[in-house]
Amino acid sequence: MCGRYTQIKPWREIHALYRLTDQDTKRNTAARYNIAPTQDVPFIYLDREGKQTVSDGRWWLVPHWAKELQSKYPMFNARSEDAEKKPAFREAYKAKRCLIPADGWYEWTKAEDGGKDPWFIHLEGGAPFSFAGLWAYNTNVEVTSCTILTAAAVAPIDQVHNRMPIVLAPEHYDAWLDPETPVPDAKALLSENLGSNFTFYRVGRAVNSSRTENDPGLVSAV
Repeated sequence: MCGRYTQIKPWREIHALYRLTDQDTKRNTAARYNIAPTQDVPFIYLDREGKQTVSDGRWWLVPHWAKELQSKYPMFNARSEDAEKKPAFREAYKAKRCLIPADGWYEWTKAEDGGKDPWFIHLEGGAPFSFAGLWAYNTNVEVTSCTILTAAAVAPIDQVHNRMPIVLAPEHYDAWLDPETPVPDAKALLSENLGSNFTFYRVGRAVNSSRTENDPGLVSAV
């Protein structure tokens, strides 16, 4: 699962992952240390001309057919094992696949005192990467939104959680984004999950509140 993530690196480092237009490379975004579901986040997709571009959307997918903004089901993650079959994700899986830039995420374990201890998961050196995602535009409520695909956790992440977001290998970005890539082929790309490249350490419980977002101390080890 992925319930919070970070986007700390400057945009100049993040956009280097992609082939964005000149205009898209000039974004000026502040560091975000605790991004939570329903907040707006940037995502990368192919426009009608087949060019990689960036847009902002609500991190909680609202299917194109939904009549209201909020679902009673959590829609910030989608299980990669069967997302292509689910009514909420099926159409997005066919033609609206995206990449969601990040440089870390949090998972939690239960502590002896009954509380939850957060762990910060990241690449050595803090390099940015991309979650595999889906996006949608809903005309009923006029909202653009996205979700992160997840899979069974691999070592060493399985020490803190049994699920993890899919971090897609860069050499598969183009095929994943391309709506011409058939769904079975797109799904096969998700096996190229880079989860085993990550490490983690425990951080303070201030992360547990989504109201605390812009504090660099959130990613400090405890």
